[in-house]
Amino acid sequence: MRKIRYSRWNDGASEEVGADSVFQQLNDYMSDTGDLQQAMRRLMQRGLKDGEKQVKGVEDLLSQVAREMRKLYERYRLQSALDEVREALDEIVDRERRTLDRRDRTKSEIEEKQKFLDRLPGKSSEAIEKLAGYQFEDAEAGSQFQELLSKLDRLKRLEASARREGNLFRGQTPLDFDQAQEMLDQLEALRRLESQLSSMKLDQVDQELLEQLLGKDVLEDFKGVARLESALEEGGYVLNRGDHFELTPRGVRRIGQLALRDIYLQLRRDALGRHPVRRRGSQEMMTEQSRPYAYGDALHLNIIQTLKNALFNGGTVPLRLTPKDFTVYDAEHSTRAATVLLLDMSWSMSWDGRFAAAKKVALAMDTLMRSLHPRDYFGIVGFFTRAIELKPKDLPEATWNMGDPFTNLQDGLHLAAELLDKRPSPNQQMIVITDGQPTAYCRQGRLYCEWPLSFGGISQRAAEETLREAERVTRRGITINTFMLDDSPVLKGFVDELTKINRGRAFYTRPDRLGEYLLIDYVSHRRKRV
Repeated sequence: MRKIRYSRWNDGASEEVGADSVFQQLNDYMSDTGDLQQAMRRLMQRGLKDGEKQVKGVEDLLSQVAREMRKLYERYRLQSALDEVREALDEIVDRERRTLDRRDRTKSEIEEKQKFLDRLPGKSSEAIEKLAGYQFEDAEAGSQFQELLSKLDRLKRLEASARREGNLFRGQTPLDFDQAQEMLDQLEALRRLESQLSSMKLDQVDQELLEQLLGKDVLEDFKGVARLESALEEGGYVLNRGDHFELTPRGVRRIGQLALRDIYLQLRRDALGRHPVRRRGSQEMMTEQSRPYAYGDALHLNIIQTLKNALFNGGTVPLRLTPKDFTVYDAEHSTRAATVLLLDMSWSMSWDGRFAAAKKVALAMDTLMRSLHPRDYFGIVGFFTRAIELKPKDLPEATWNMGDPFTNLQDGLHLAAELLDKRPSPNQQMIVITDGQPTAYCRQGRLYCEWPLSFGGISQRAAEETLREAERVTRRGITINTFMLDDSPVLKGFVDELTKINRGRAFYTRPDRLGEYLLIDYVSHRRKRV
C-alpha cells in the first residue's frame, strides 16, 4: 500500500543547493569586490539567489530579529510598570506619614522625619535608595518597603530602558512590573542574538536561543546559511584557515571557467578582428563539424556519416561506397604560441568597471589556454608604478593599486619580454589591456614618475621611454596587440605611434565588450579554418 506523508507548508524553507551553485554566487560577489574575504562575507550576509534555489543570508535573519523587536515596541506600553512602582512607593510613604501624625513623640522628632519624607527625590529608584536607611514607624509600611527594596536593581534596569528607548514603546498593552521584566529579558536576548549574527561567527550563535525566540523555521534558515560555507569546503573550492579563507586550485580553475563562459555567452556570430595566422603548424580535426569530401582534402573520414550516406544513396548490402558518399571532418591548422597578457592595474582602472572586465578576460584567457592549448605558454604581467608577474592562483584576488597609481607600461613590456625569452616560440605576442598613457618609466635601474603636463595631456618622457621599449620588443619579433578602454585624442596618438613601430594592432572598446573583442581576435589569430 502506498503511503503519502503530509507536513505543514513552509515557504521559507530553502532547497538543498550544490557546491557549484554556491561557488557561482561567490564568484559573482568576487567580481564586485575583488577580494575573497569580502566575497565570503557577502555570501554569508546575502545568501544564495539562484532561480528557484534560495538560501536566506544573515541579513535576512537579522531582519527577522529586528521584526521581533519591533513587535514588542509596537505592542507594549512600558510606562505602566513604572507607574505601578511609583504608586506602591507613594502608598508606603503616605501610610508612614499618617502613622507619624499619630505618634506621641517630641515635636522635633516628628518634624524631622516628616521633612525627610518631604525631601524624597521624584525618581522612584533614588527615593527607594534614600529610604533604605530610614527607620519606619509603621511596621506594615516598613514591611512593604522591604519588598519594594528587593526590586531596586530591576527597577533601575526598567528606568534605564525607559530613558534609552521609552519613545519606541508605542503600544497600548499595559505591563505590570514582572511582565515588564520578562519583556526586557526577551529584548536583551534578541539583542544578544543580533550581536552574535552580526559578528558573522556562525559557530558562536546560540542555536537554542535562536529557535526559542524566532522559531524552528528560522533555525532551518540559519542552518542553510551555515551549509553555504561547508558546501564550498566539501566541494573543494575554498579552504577555511581559521582567520581567513583561501581558494583551492580547483576554485581558481572554476573562476576561470565561469569567466570564459560569461564571455562566450556575449559573443555574436560576427568575428571581430578575424585575420589569418602567419605560420602553420600541425593540423587538428574538428570532430564536432564535418562536410562533404572535396578533391584534395585529407581523408579524415566521418565514418558514421559516410556509411549513412551510402545507405541513403544505394541502400544495398554489401554497401558500395562512392566518392560522393564521403564525409570528412573539418580541420584547422594551429600554431604553437607564447603569449603574455599585460594587465593595467593603475588607479584609473577602477573607473567604470574597467578592471573587473579586464580581470575577467585574463581569467578566461588563462582557462582557455590551459584547456585547449596546454602546450602553449600564457603568462600574465600586472603593471602600475612597477610591473609584477601574476600567477594564476593570484589572479582571482588581484585588484587595481591605489598606493601606486602611476602607469608603467615600459616596465610591463620589459618584464613580458623577459618571460617570453624563457619560452622560445615562432609565434610570440603581447596583449596589452590598458586605459591610459604611460606616466612612469625606468632608466638605468631607477624609477621615474611624472604626471601629465595638463589634464588629458601627455607625460612626454614616459611616452618616449615606453616607445623605445616597444622598439626593442619589435626587434625580438614579438607582436604587441593593444586593447584600449579609452579613446581620447592624446591616447590615440600614443597608441598609433606604438602600433606603427610594432606593426601590431590596436582596438578601442568598452569594458562590457572587451571579452568579445579579445577572445575572438585571439582564437582567430591562432587558428585558420581550411
